[in-house]
Amino acid sequence: MGALSHLRVLDLSRVLAGPWSGQILADLGADVIKVERPGSGDDTRAWGPPFLKDSRGENTSEAAYYLSANRNKRSVTIDFTQPEGQRLVRELAAKSDIVIENFKVGGLAAYGLDYQSLKAINPKLIYCSITGFGQTGPYAKRAGYDFMIQGLGGLMSLTGRPEGEEGAGPMKVGVALTDILTGLYSTVAILAALAHRDQAGVGQHIDMALLDVQVACLANQAMNYLTTGNPPRRLGNAHPNIVPYQDFPTADGNFILTVGNDGQFRKFAEVAGQPQWADDPRFATNKQRVAHRAELIPLIRQATVFKTTAEWVSELEKAGVPCGPINDLAQMFQDPQVLARGLAVNIPHPLAGNVPQVASPIRLSETPVEYRQAPPLLGEHTEAVLRDVLGLDAMAVHELRAAGVL
Repeated sequence: MGALSHLRVLDLSRVLAGPWSGQILADLGADVIKVERPGSGDDTRAWGPPFLKDSRGENTSEAAYYLSANRNKRSVTIDFTQPEGQRLVRELAAKSDIVIENFKVGGLAAYGLDYQSLKAINPKLIYCSITGFGQTGPYAKRAGYDFMIQGLGGLMSLTGRPEGEEGAGPMKVGVALTDILTGLYSTVAILAALAHRDQAGVGQHIDMALLDVQVACLANQAMNYLTTGNPPRRLGNAHPNIVPYQDFPTADGNFILTVGNDGQFRKFAEVAGQPQWADDPRFATNKQRVAHRAELIPLIRQATVFKTTAEWVSELEKAGVPCGPINDLAQMFQDPQVLARGLAVNIPHPLAGNVPQVASPIRLSETPVEYRQAPPLLGEHTEAVLRDVLGLDAMAVHELRAAGVL
């Protein structure tokens, strides 16, 4: 029994930010009912290749993208553009604790599925709306996608090679990070609203925006600007406030060196065979190293090329200096620590036998995450949910199917 096993979530969202939040709640035990369009379902079901392969090595209908954000859920197909479909969703909302949706602002009002409509039938409902720009402001009605928000929200101005270097220019992060972070913040907001409901007995509306989350997560870089008025510039893999804190070449590749304080720098200088660096007034403190970055970094690069990545990692770890290799995903999933933490799991799947999944990073001692069910097939649980939650019999479900509602 998960920590949230007493809760039911109605997940009306698609793509990533909303489904990511729903999956976190599902991993924690909530009964998450994913409502999808009959025939096509979540947009990401078609976002492939790659697709999950069956035992014969043939592609199934399940895109890897969809599989990343929908485990532990039950899929129900309902066409809520039809009045009967709207009625079914309202009845499910009346028996739910949480609704997650990521339609355009006002998009669900036409179907009577907006917060005010559902609040009237379930005052304790927590209703989380996820949009690109939020429910207010001049951009509220615009569609918002992760890539666009990374650009508009400033992240791409900080990501990529520095000006003047080959390949310089803005670069997006390699995963849809803004969507993921919005899913995480949405989950935090939902849990806060649940805590308030426990005290006050009422639900509330949560207004989450990708842009708001993107700006909030600029963290120290945003403060670097707000305290100086100077927009930070792209530094590639370097850090704006710490030196050395970036990648360096080795005899057989590259490694990452993350020196967090002056003591670590002294230890690094000793391992590098350059103990005088730690006493050089240009490099003795982090403040001076940042000021003299252009002088120090070439010296370090000249030193690191004489040992392999493995040699640097081994020697620096013994000295207590944080560092590490730059792995691709194949190497990462074979890393001893990743294996020890069990970060890859397999769940039984009706089409493929098993489906691989990335494990939840949440480790709870009393209510651990359970991998109860693979990401569902489209409409896999329609009959079961309508029977168990709404009490519909087989004939009623058959009639709804015949009318194209399911």
